[in-house]
Amino acid sequence: MRTTLFILATLILFPIAAAAQDTALFTSGGSPSRGGSPSTNRLTADLHFLTRGEIRDGGIAAAAPEATLGDHANFVLGRSRLTLGFEKTYLSTRLDLRQLGIWGQAGGSAFNVYEAWARLSALSGLFLQAGRQTLSYDDERIIGPNDWAMAGTSHDALKLGFEGCGHKAHLILAYNQNEENMTNGSSFYTGGALPYKTMQTVWYHYDLPLITSGGAPPNGGAPSLGISLLMMNIGMQAGQPGTGDHIEWQQVYGGYAKYAPSRWSLEASYYRQSGHNENGKAIKAWMASLLAKWQPQSAFGFKAGFDYLSGDDYFVVAQQGNIGLIQHDTLRGFTSVFGSHHQFYGAMDFFYISTFVNGFSPGLQNAFIGTYVKPINNLRIYLDYHYLAMSTRLPDIDMDMTLGHELELEASWQIKQDVTLSLGLSLMVGTKSMERLKRASTDGSLRWAWLALNITPRILTKEW
Repeated sequence: MRTTLFILATLILFPIAAAAQDTALFTSGGSPSRGGSPSTNRLTADLHFLTRGEIRDGGIAAAAPEATLGDHANFVLGRSRLTLGFEKTYLSTRLDLRQLGIWGQAGGSAFNVYEAWARLSALSGLFLQAGRQTLSYDDERIIGPNDWAMAGTSHDALKLGFEGCGHKAHLILAYNQNEENMTNGSSFYTGGALPYKTMQTVWYHYDLPLITSGGAPPNGGAPSLGISLLMMNIGMQAGQPGTGDHIEWQQVYGGYAKYAPSRWSLEASYYRQSGHNENGKAIKAWMASLLAKWQPQSAFGFKAGFDYLSGDDYFVVAQQGNIGLIQHDTLRGFTSVFGSHHQFYGAMDFFYISTFVNGFSPGLQNAFIGTYVKPINNLRIYLDYHYLAMSTRLPDIDMDMTLGHELELEASWQIKQDVTLSLGLSLMVGTKSMERLKRASTDGSLRWAWLALNITPRILTKEW
């Protein structure tokens, strides 16, 4: 209730305060006192057509032992978008309509409103943004649009903030409900567009331009050091409607930093997870990451890094057909909440996308190296290697911590300004531990390939 009242009060009071500040910044003649230009209205319309075909051979096996078709799938995904945007001095809006589905899917495809928001801005740097919107922060490990998934991730939220003088501070508030019918109370269970009932997030970022020994800023004066702090408080619906239903709270907090003085850069992050899950079990988890990049020439570059996500201290994984008997009062497996998962932990998405057998988490260690080359204009080729292992050791003496080795090849060719063709090939060589934990392919070899056509024309730009 307090969160709801705060959101309503903010929606009412912020436009009044912003209007008062903007009025003070203009002279009596109506022109901007800071040398600004007269108000301009700008309307844009963009189309986006994405078609992606995938071939999967090996992976998570069928649950039924009698299944004889094997673990193999070919399919084509499609997504169409129409995005309308409007901007003027103090107001900007966005409407993103999406149609998505699988070619030949029974019952047609899904249509939804992915984004629909309005933003009020003051010349002082204050702003308010309300409606369905994507949230993208830092490297998108914790909060991101997850655009690789055709549906993506957007939030019904109110965002307030300040941006100026190298500082950015955002406050995000969300409160979700299934319907407005009062007879069903305020419980938020299955059927909602988002997994949480309520969420409050505070994000602060500061960009610090560094000065070289010669007295000149590197990178042409661009910020060389960026530091962010993040605190999320997420309320998950628990219990049963009308019989002790309540909210369980969990927190994610930590920081991210990026140092990029010249042709090399260094990124690091650290986050902790606490509180309780929907079943009331305590959460004590953490993760850390480190990424280094070096680009000696514009035509090629290198990267290397390491991710560590904590896992349960002790668990037993039953052999297939048996039942695990170990229960945990405290969960120590870190979950990356609302992040853009596909760009981390291997492109085949075996970890932190699909669950492990019996629902436990052994954590993850991800050591990786990669390179990219640009042999000709508009063509980029990427090659990455991942070593994947658990972060906790199984008590079974016949299993080691290594899960597998993943090799990824990706190429992207920009045919025209708004037409891009991409392809990817991935191969994972799994271990016995991988086979047992994920019920994956028994031959230890997992293959995946995809081909995507991305067309993004802007069909309208109108100013008056």
